[in-house]
Amino acid sequence: MLAFSSMVAGSFTFGALTANLVDPVAFQALRFAFAALVVLMIGLVTGAIKLSDARAPWRWLLLGGTFSTYFVLMFEGLKTAPPISTSAVMTLMPIMTAIFSWIILKQVTTRRVMLALGLGAVGALWVIFRGDLDRLLAFQVGRGEAVYFVGCIAHALYVPLVRYFSRGESAVSASFWVLSAGAVVLTIYGWNDLRAVEFATLPPIVWIALAYLSIGAMAMTFVFLNFASMRLPGGKVMAYTYLTPGWVILWELAFGHGLPELRVLAGLIVTFGAVALLLKHEERAPRVQLQQ
Repeated sequence: MLAFSSMVAGSFTFGALTANLVDPVAFQALRFAFAALVVLMIGLVTGAIKLSDARAPWRWLLLGGTFSTYFVLMFEGLKTAPPISTSAVMTLMPIMTAIFSWIILKQVTTRRVMLALGLGAVGALWVIFRGDLDRLLAFQVGRGEAVYFVGCIAHALYVPLVRYFSRGESAVSASFWVLSAGAVVLTIYGWNDLRAVEFATLPPIVWIALAYLSIGAMAMTFVFLNFASMRLPGGKVMAYTYLTPGWVILWELAFGHGLPELRVLAGLIVTFGAVALLLKHEERAPRVQLQQ
């Protein structure tokens, strides 16, 4: 999950570098198609993908459309919003996911987890408003953050919908059909934008970003998330989302973009407190006194 959060964080930096170089819908259509091919290869090797899983294709179209909405709005938001504050918006997703899971799946979250989610949301809001109390009181949200927040609502809704619509498909198979459906939806919706892209003139950073975002930040993170979800409690898996802004700072430093203001870093410290709460075991096993 540490690898998962660090690779997801890279998508914010790469997204900011390419958001104004290519149409976001066209870019995401290519990304979904490439990621679907990568997952297809994994499925063919493992035998996890079955044609019978394509039944009720409306499920995959709905899930693919919801999932792709998140990524399109992410890139649209990164046109104007800094990667660090955008990634802070992402930390609002766990609490939204908990709400949607309660509505759709009737899942109940413990008080401690809700406290941690609330604490993480406070830290996220601090970063989003740049640690400026006047901006917070005036609720001055940048356009980029607002656009990405709508995308995060779509992502938060997607998580419980996957479980709700599941008919026993493997995680690899479900991922392939969702990504394929997303590619179809994006291609149809953005066909004119896709045709208008002059691929031969795109700068190398666009192709580098496409490769990273398709293989690293989508296909590989899916494998990591699935692996961890089968071995860690849900609260622990959720906790690593709050590490994303911290990883984004390291990515930004690596690309020579400098550090944010100190007062912004204070919000990240609060989110780390949320991580500590979420990583804490709900119940502790009693100590066993060994007999000599």
